[in-house]
Amino acid sequence: MAKKEKDIKTESTETAQVPVDESAQKLENLQAEYDSLNDKYMRILAEYDNFRKRSQKDIEARVSYTKTDILSKILPVIDNFERAAFNAEADFDGYKKGIEMTVTQFIEILTGMGVEAFGAVGEAFDPNFHNGVMHIEDDSFDENVIADVFMKGYKIGDKVIRPATVKVAN
Repeated sequence: MAKKEKDIKTESTETAQVPVDESAQKLENLQAEYDSLNDKYMRILAEYDNFRKRSQKDIEARVSYTKTDILSKILPVIDNFERAAFNAEADFDGYKKGIEMTVTQFIEILTGMGVEAFGAVGEAFDPNFHNGVMHIEDDSFDENVIADVFMKGYKIGDKVIRPATVKVAN
């Protein structure tokens, strides 16, 4: 019987060893999986940070490019105003003609950029596009119609840049 007890003790010791070895192996596997996932997380975090920085630089570059593009289109208008301002030999009609041509040039630039002027006498008043600052009673106009325009409005597509400032009739 002593042999059987010895076999049982040996067997129970071997059985106890197996779960400890399996637990250690599972712990090592879990640690390796954790390290792998943590590494992936840190790489993704670094990639996102780089993406954010690149995106910010791209936005700044686009803003700079847009400003440069707009200014390069407007500079000829400024040149024409300077020519008119420093032309001591021009008479009133010459100045007037030069100003009209410069305004036409500027309007063409804005039209080319997709800017549209609105707000004319006789149009229906719309508070989404017009800023009514005066109201008159006048039988020569229909109801809720623009009677006078103090400042034109401007928009690009459906986005209003500036509402028209108008006098509304009836």
